[in-house]
Amino acid sequence: MTFELVGAAADVAKGTVISVEVDGVDIAVVHADDDNFYAVRDECSHAAVPLSEGEIDGCTLECWLHGSRFDLRTGEPSGPPAFSPVATFPVEIRDGDIYVSTTPSNGVNP
Repeated sequence: MTFELVGAAADVAKGTVISVEVDGVDIAVVHADDDNFYAVRDECSHAAVPLSEGEIDGCTLECWLHGSRFDLRTGEPSGPPAFSPVATFPVEIRDGDIYVSTTPSNGVNP
């Protein structure tokens, strides 16, 4: 599994999300309230809009358009209008930098 550098951890404040492109895949990198970093496909499975423009609540990311909420750990939606999960990706923090792999960790193709 290959990891790509996407930025410095210090540049992503807790409770915020950034959008990055890794190997042609748009990914939302989230510094969640539990102080961990998560990466999910930056596209809502319901409305195909960027999840990176949504709100973070604990370990969930809410789509700004229709309110679908996705668990950052599993990619699973918590209820309608989304029914399909989004891809999640492994994240590593190395020497203060964020690295993301584009190999989905939950089996959902990006």
